[in-house]
Amino acid sequence: MASEGDGFSDYMVLRPDKAGVSDLLRLLYSSKVAENESVDCPVDTQIGEWRRRWAIFISLLLQKTLLLWRTPLAWLGSALEFWLNLLMDNHGFVSLLCNLFTGKVAYPQKESSAYRSCVGLMDTREELDAKIQPSDGKYHAALSIMASKLAYENESCIQNIVSNHWNMEFLGFYDGWNDYQERHSSEAFVFNDKSADTELIVVAFRGTEPFDAVQWCTDFDFSWYEIPNVGKVHGGFMKALGLQKKHGFPKDLPQSSEKRPSYAYYDLREKLREVLRRKEKAKFLVTGHSLGGALAILFPSILALHGEEWLLSRLEGVYTFGQPRVGDLKFGEFVEQHLDKPKKRYFRYVYCNDIVPRVPYDDSALLFKHFGTCIYFNSLYKGKVVKEEPNKNYFSLWTVVPKYMNSGWEFIRGFLIGYVKGQDYKEGWFMRSMRLVALVAPGLTPHTPQDYVNCTRLGASPSSNKLE
Repeated sequence: MASEGDGFSDYMVLRPDKAGVSDLLRLLYSSKVAENESVDCPVDTQIGEWRRRWAIFISLLLQKTLLLWRTPLAWLGSALEFWLNLLMDNHGFVSLLCNLFTGKVAYPQKESSAYRSCVGLMDTREELDAKIQPSDGKYHAALSIMASKLAYENESCIQNIVSNHWNMEFLGFYDGWNDYQERHSSEAFVFNDKSADTELIVVAFRGTEPFDAVQWCTDFDFSWYEIPNVGKVHGGFMKALGLQKKHGFPKDLPQSSEKRPSYAYYDLREKLREVLRRKEKAKFLVTGHSLGGALAILFPSILALHGEEWLLSRLEGVYTFGQPRVGDLKFGEFVEQHLDKPKKRYFRYVYCNDIVPRVPYDDSALLFKHFGTCIYFNSLYKGKVVKEEPNKNYFSLWTVVPKYMNSGWEFIRGFLIGYVKGQDYKEGWFMRSMRLVALVAPGLTPHTPQDYVNCTRLGASPSSNKLE
C-alpha cells in the first residue's frame, strides 16, 4: 500500500499491524506489493523475485507472532525478574522461606539501585577488570561491553555503579521516544571516564530486552528507507533512534511552541556538544549490545549525514557486540568513509553462534550487509579479525550438527570456567539454565552479554596482529 514514506523517495515499510491472513498469502503469489495492506512502498512498486517476497512474508509472520505474545511475554518477564530479585534480596530460597515465617521478607523495589534486569542477573559482574588498564589495547572494548551490559538496568542502578563502583562521572540517562511505537523505547546513558590521560565520554545504548516482543520485532523487521547518496538503512533502527512520522530525520528539529517528544539522537547529540565544548581535550566513544549495537553505529552515521564534522573529529571509536545488520553495501561504504578513515574506529564483536549478527539476511533477496572491522571469537574465546563471521546467515544445514555440539560444550564449560579462569568467570544457575535453552535453540544464549564480557577479557586486543 502506498504512503508518503516519511519524506524518503524510496522505501519499504512492513506493517504487521495491518497484515491479515489474505495479505500474507498474497505476498507469496503476487508481485504487486504496493497493493498489499501489509507493505508501505511507492505507488506501482512490484517485487518479481519470489525469494524477496518470501523474506517479507517471514518477517511479517514473525512480527505478528511476537505481537500476539506481547502481553504474556511481558508478564512472564516481569514475574521472572521480580522472583529472581526476590531471591537475591533475601539471599537465596532457604533464607526467603525463613524470612516468610518471621515476617522479614525483603521485597525488591523496581526503581532501586539494587534491582537487576534479567540480563544483569544472568551475568552478575559489576566491576571493571582491574587487570585491564586504560593503556591496555583491550581497555576500550572491555569498558564498552560492561557499559553495554549496564545499559539494561534502571537509571538508579546505572548511576550507582558508574559513580560508586567505577569511580567515574555519571552525566545523564535518556529514554528516547519512538514515534511509530508511540512509547519511550530507546534508553541510553552517558558517563565520563576520567581514568585516562584524555577524558573519554561514553555513550551506551540499551539492547533488546529478552521479554520485550516489540523490541524483538525491531530486530526482525526488514523494512528500509533509502537516503539519497547514502544508501538503504534498516527502518526499525531508524525509528528507534529518532525518525519522525511528520518530519523524517532532519538535521535540526522544527521549532514549535508545543512540547516535543524526547528523541534519542537529538538529545544525545546536544549532550555531547555541551560536554565536549567544556572539555576541549575529551573524546567520545559509542557502544551497545544487540539492538543497542545497531543504534551505536547508526548514531555516528546520522551525524555524518548531517555534516557534524566537529563532533565526528572527536569520535574515539564505536564498539558493538552482537549487532544486527543495519544497511546495504552503499550505506556501509558511506559510513566507512566517515568513520574508518584515516584510522579504523568501528569494531564489531561477534561471539560464536550468536544469531543476531546474522540477521537481517545478507543475500540477493534482502541486500543487508555488514561493514567495519569484525572481530570474531569462537567458544574458546580465541579471536581473529575476519571480513565476515562464519555462517553469515545462520540457517545452513551444514552447520546444524556443529552448532548443537558447540552448545553442549558451552553447557559443560559453564561448570568448568570458574575453576580454570577464576571466580570472576563462574556462571550462576540462571546462566546455566540459559545454556540448557541453547541445546534447543543454539543461537539465542550465545547472544547474551556473558560471553562478550569474557571475549574482551580473555581474548586478544582488536588492534593486535596476533589474533588467532
